[in-house]
Amino acid sequence: MSFTVLIAASERLAALQQQADLTNAEAFTDTDVLKALDTIARRRPQVVALDQRFAASARGAAFINRIKADPALASCEIRVIDPDASAGRGTVTPADAAAVAPAAAAADALPAVQPDRTGTRRAERVAITKSVDVLIDGNPATLVNISIVGAQVLSPSLLRPNQRVRMSLVDEARPIRFNGVVAWAAFEMPKEGPRYRAGVNFYDASPDMVARFIESIT
Repeated sequence: MSFTVLIAASERLAALQQQADLTNAEAFTDTDVLKALDTIARRRPQVVALDQRFAASARGAAFINRIKADPALASCEIRVIDPDASAGRGTVTPADAAAVAPAAAAADALPAVQPDRTGTRRAERVAITKSVDVLIDGNPATLVNISIVGAQVLSPSLLRPNQRVRMSLVDEARPIRFNGVVAWAAFEMPKEGPRYRAGVNFYDASPDMVARFIESIT
């Protein structure tokens, strides 16, 4: 028996469920994507139907990529459906998934080291080869790379471009605290759970103190 999973914003679920092939679908709101993923992994539906608005978001793009990356779900058909237009339905294949959410896919494709406005790096970034935690607004995050003027981090907490943050580096002597701003951010959904990859530019960090911190962790 064919099994379908439907994911949409709560206010759009009812309209989508009126479609003949979705009346018996197991439905989830776009805030319950982890529950949806669990159901998909366990029951391996023939079809996963996504509200067009969700599919076009960063979370939707990460969700699609997560399904595509699982070999056990290779036969799963992903459909993007618009309840406001009967012509809005289509099947997403690995080749054209990026076209469903071009802005989100572009965000996920951001390079690990971000150039400044002139197109050149302002300072050499050092890749972190071991687990190094920092605090952003009091929430834990993990360093990916760092320089005296900025860093790339992985955070389970929401980070948005242009968001002002308070950052703390845990130094052996004492924490190094300073202000920063999120230059870019991309939502990811690996198997470990959802997270945000972001580049943070430092505002008032002491270059000497940050340089000593970098030496201590490399």
